[in-house]
Amino acid sequence: MKILVANLGSTSFKYRLFDLADPSEPVLARGAVERIGAASSPCTVHLPSGPQIREAAVPDHGVAVRMCLEQLTDPATGVLKSADEVAAIGFKAVHAKHLSGVVRVNSEVLEAMEAYADVCPAHNPPYTKAMRLLADKLPEIPLIAAFETDFHQSIPEPAKRYAVPEEWATKFGIKRHGFHGASHRFIATRMAQILGRSDARIISCHLGGSSSLCAISNGKSQGCSLGMSPQSGLPHNNRVGDLDVFALPVVLRETGQSLEQVLHTLANKSGLEGICGLNDLRDIEAAAGQGNAQARLALDLFITDIRRYLGSFLVTLGGADAIVFTGGIGENSKVIREAVCRDLGWFGIELDPAKNLTAKAESQLSADGSRVQIWTVPTNEELIVARQTRDLLAAAV
Repeated sequence: MKILVANLGSTSFKYRLFDLADPSEPVLARGAVERIGAASSPCTVHLPSGPQIREAAVPDHGVAVRMCLEQLTDPATGVLKSADEVAAIGFKAVHAKHLSGVVRVNSEVLEAMEAYADVCPAHNPPYTKAMRLLADKLPEIPLIAAFETDFHQSIPEPAKRYAVPEEWATKFGIKRHGFHGASHRFIATRMAQILGRSDARIISCHLGGSSSLCAISNGKSQGCSLGMSPQSGLPHNNRVGDLDVFALPVVLRETGQSLEQVLHTLANKSGLEGICGLNDLRDIEAAAGQGNAQARLALDLFITDIRRYLGSFLVTLGGADAIVFTGGIGENSKVIREAVCRDLGWFGIELDPAKNLTAKAESQLSADGSRVQIWTVPTNEELIVARQTRDLLAAAV
């Protein structure tokens, strides 16, 4: 079964094509169309025969997918005999009102996602717009939404709740839903294989442009640093993270801005960028090393909040068998890993400095005497979505 997994932006379409009939679950091709809607858009596909790049006018996501399918079915270089081989398009969907799990996209699903457009302003609007286009222009291909909140449905109710009126929680869905579910699910699955046990206590640290920690026990989520929206939890590259809501009246009063303007700032110009003007951690680390005080503050705040949630989840799980760093920052920043694990020997967490400096891809970083294993593991969210899409199709037969 061949599954196309889509990653959508407002003007981009990125994908990976998996062959799940093969036990090794290979990626047959990956590609992207950028600058959708511009006069000319580059369409790149990486095939076994090598990369191919086309330039063409791509007015919308439906045309983008058609272009990708044309490249994938090219008689000379493609990996598909026809587009009919694509069993479905799977989406790493984020959030929807009163809806989670893995579902076939229909009008009810789209309406539930659109109802939370203001909760997930960077994600839901481009996804629902593109999904509607694809459903109209590619009716022969099923569209499947695998929501990031699905993995966190196992979180105990007390850990999901905010201290708000009961109606807010039960009727309006004001809860800690958690996100990055595909990434944390992959880490849970992969670490069970590495450790040779399914009952391990794991703290998954997905650190990147958007970051979260997840407490995992017996392969299931027990807590996530992300709450009601992707703007919560740790500070992100340009999203605020946790904030006392009673700060809002002060900002509204002092700036004279509307609530919509302030929310836009919190969702787009806050986080690490709001503190130091930079939103790429590599640039922030470099600036901090050159004596930039605001960059140093952003770095220290990020590390402090990671450690805050790490400590909380050690209590949640009653200790840990493994701490895993994943995501662009988690996999690549030896500075962040060292700072997060510093002086935690009394928790049984001891990082090996030499291993940390040379770590690449999947590596164990813990010192020989560390009770808790420390790992870097590259995540594979797309593979999780492909599997979930396959399983839903199989269940429907």
